[in-house]
Amino acid sequence: MRPDVVLLVLDLAGTFAFALNGALTAMRAARIDIVGVLTLASITAIGGGILRDVILGAVPPATFSDWRYLAVAATGGLLAFFLGRLLASAAPVIELLDAAGLSLFAVTGALKALEHGLGPGQAIILGAVTAVGGGTLRDVLLRRVPDVLHSGLYAVPALLGAAVLVLAHELDVRGGPVAVGAAALCFAIRLLALRYRLNAPSPRRPGHDNTPDVPGPG
Repeated sequence: MRPDVVLLVLDLAGTFAFALNGALTAMRAARIDIVGVLTLASITAIGGGILRDVILGAVPPATFSDWRYLAVAATGGLLAFFLGRLLASAAPVIELLDAAGLSLFAVTGALKALEHGLGPGQAIILGAVTAVGGGTLRDVLLRRVPDVLHSGLYAVPALLGAAVLVLAHELDVRGGPVAVGAAALCFAIRLLALRYRLNAPSPRRPGHDNTPDVPGPG
């Protein structure tokens, strides 16, 4: 399968997963109508990709030059709206969709960065930005602390998935199976983190096990 086809398929799959996740998350967090559901579904689904393309100078972003992105995002939002009663109460469904979108976008972000000539480090970072960008915008609009700032091992799996893809690229091992394998690694790590409540290290201060050490004024 050609690299551009692999990128498109994974990108659209991530868009659909994040659209469902964004809509379901919004419906649980706030009272919104169908316009709000579609808006937050779309922002979650395409926000990271827009950030990626703007940083790469690939303008207009793929979202606005290819109708399939908006169609897939809208489809995910509508499915969540009409099936919300069946899905919204199932937290595991939302977490699975979030993990799927995270892993797919981490890979597509790194892959597109490599195609545009960025170095390995920059490609890994851009993969993570693509993965967490849409969810971060969604959480800001919902007035929540973004998952990337507090959720256990959220950005770390995205960085690892992107790193595996970049390493394979540097070793001249490319193609669909490599991209799918890197996404699967990110997905598995994220699910393990959720299952066993694994967290990235956080700052602590004496006498407060879980309270970040925030310096006072002056």
